[in-house]
Amino acid sequence: MKRLASKFVATAATATLALGLAACSGSGAGGGTDEGTAGGDAESTAPEDITVGVAMPTETSERWIADGDAVKSGLEEAGFSVDLQFANDDIPTQQQQIEQMVTRGADILIVASIDGTALAPQLQAASEQGIPVIAYDRLINDTEFVDFYVTFDNFQVGVEQATSLLKGLGLKDADGNDTDEAGPFNVELFAGSLDDNNAHFFWNGAMETLKPFIDSGKIAVKSGQTDIEQAATLRWSQEAAQTRMENLLTSTYGGGSEQLDGVLSPFDGISRGVITALQNAGFGPSLADGLPVVTGQDAEIASVKLINDGVQFSTIFKDTRKLAAQAVTAAKAFAAGETPEANDTETYDNGVKVVPSYLLDVDVVVKDNIQELLIDSGYWTQDQLDRGQA
Repeated sequence: MKRLASKFVATAATATLALGLAACSGSGAGGGTDEGTAGGDAESTAPEDITVGVAMPTETSERWIADGDAVKSGLEEAGFSVDLQFANDDIPTQQQQIEQMVTRGADILIVASIDGTALAPQLQAASEQGIPVIAYDRLINDTEFVDFYVTFDNFQVGVEQATSLLKGLGLKDADGNDTDEAGPFNVELFAGSLDDNNAHFFWNGAMETLKPFIDSGKIAVKSGQTDIEQAATLRWSQEAAQTRMENLLTSTYGGGSEQLDGVLSPFDGISRGVITALQNAGFGPSLADGLPVVTGQDAEIASVKLINDGVQFSTIFKDTRKLAAQAVTAAKAFAAGETPEANDTETYDNGVKVVPSYLLDVDVVVKDNIQELLIDSGYWTQDQLDRGQA
């Protein structure tokens, strides 16, 4: 298959400069081909002559399965050939998969990394072959060889998670205004995997939101574990989260005999591990029965059912259909010799450069808006909600 290297006049470095000069707002990631930008004077390549390698981190999460399927479907509808691989949360496997994609003649790469710092050699090899790299939802760090980033506003995700926790505790009202509630409420904090760049954005957004309440004494982190390194959950593991919650209950809450009011959780799998530990210790079984307020993310169907049943309080809905569509739009732009359009050229510094990005908005799901956000939109069906299974 003919490589796009012959179609893209600009080198990766020139592409980066061009992307940085792209418009900072717009309705999508498709851009123009002004003289001097990446591929600006190059002819495009027909979609049927282009292979897109799609590297996803795992099939252990329904979210990543859905992402992979959505990206593949969108690319195929656009006429591209697709090489979709899942790495089972194993870094060497993902490295090998990307190497094989390059060797087999991929023309564009879309990569959701397991470890955002572990792919520099593979992406350098891709760059040497003139292959543009789109980072998908997780920023790829410590390398210049990433050309574009599609994601959600991850700092805002953390803000929304913390705000929903405060609402669940009664420290904020439904409109997000502070109430007269004095507390104190005992809260414990969970973070994601430290090798995932997003985990730090989630944490920073959440902690900036919670800090005034911690400083005022309205919230107490009784364990004292307020650093991300203490709260981190390797690979976002449900089992690891359950074990840590069990240890916290034993060390800090009398095995469940002392009051715990809320848990900040950054992901639904972590949330379910936390909830299992809490219920096993005698909390609940539901919010109405004294189960602590637990947040989440990704609107996984098992957790959406828990929210509907009054067990989990909230989750963050990142409509991955929109994210997949944005990745496809960026791929189309590269395939046409164009510059994908960014709406953020300042935030996502990967340690080597600021990666031009397209950010999408998120929604907070609670029991009252499941129908509107998830069922009416077709993201989940009523039958899936009733069963708690995709």
